[in-house]
Amino acid sequence: MNLPLPLDKAIIAVLCSALVIFFTRSISFIVFKNGNPPPVIRFIEKYMPAVIMAILLVYCFKDVEFSHSPFGAPYIICTVFCAAVHLLFNNSMLSIVGSTVLFMVLSRIM
Repeated sequence: MNLPLPLDKAIIAVLCSALVIFFTRSISFIVFKNGNPPPVIRFIEKYMPAVIMAILLVYCFKDVEFSHSPFGAPYIICTVFCAAVHLLFNNSMLSIVGSTVLFMVLSRIM
């Protein structure tokens, strides 16, 4: 049974959330106010996007059935499409949205 949240508690929850978000976003500016992040942060900044992409790629292909029709074709087509669009236009949002739309279409027709 879901009871509605009273207005005063809802306002308190929103204010608490706003303060937490403000603090977590501000802490990096406070910690690195001199402008020179430590080498470990620069290493993470340089290599983490590629690591995350590799993890997402493995996660996306973990349940694909290559032994049954359509043999993972929508996944492979959309992966190649996403990489091509990103390399051509260098726009992450375009490659993500475009490959998602293509996957939805392909998963319906295949």
